[in-house]
Amino acid sequence: MGKARIMLVDDESVLRIDMREMLLLEGYDVVAEASNGEAAIEQAFAHRPDLIIMDVKMPHMDGLTAGRIIYQKTRIPILVLTAYHQSQLIDDAKAAGIIGYLVKPVTEADLVPAIEMALAQAERLRCLTEEKCVLEAQLQERKLIERAKGLLMQQQGLNEAEAYQRMRRQAMNRQMTLASTAMTILNECQVDGR
Repeated sequence: MGKARIMLVDDESVLRIDMREMLLLEGYDVVAEASNGEAAIEQAFAHRPDLIIMDVKMPHMDGLTAGRIIYQKTRIPILVLTAYHQSQLIDDAKAAGIIGYLVKPVTEADLVPAIEMALAQAERLRCLTEEKCVLEAQLQERKLIERAKGLLMQQQGLNEAEAYQRMRRQAMNRQMTLASTAMTILNECQVDGR
């Protein structure tokens, strides 16, 4: 896999040119640039970069506001650049979902490790989010199965093991998942008014 696709956002064109040069020398692909927060949002939606490097203080819309909007809608990781390092700014960056923070002036020795760490953190976060979704879906299926099993126990006087075995047999016979079978059982009971 090649190097990351990066978008640069800074109102200082000279800084963008310098950073673009550094990134290109390191093999990164600079897919878009913007000079303010509003343009950053448009470019992020249009190009879907792997990472955005964005200045905090810009005209029209600051980087943290733009970063919050971009991250909420796309989950593209954002590394902010700033000449400031006040604690309030750091707290605001954390609240906006910013993944990394660099203080200007930025050197190549600072930039590359920050990019790689931000990308690694973003990938870990993506994996955890996917895992959470899978676990939530499994929990919902388990609840569905338990409800259907309980209904069979109640209506047919079965014990828990018998109700589960009946559901499994029905699932195999119909070539359905256990969760689909549970949904069918629950739906049939609603239709019957039981």
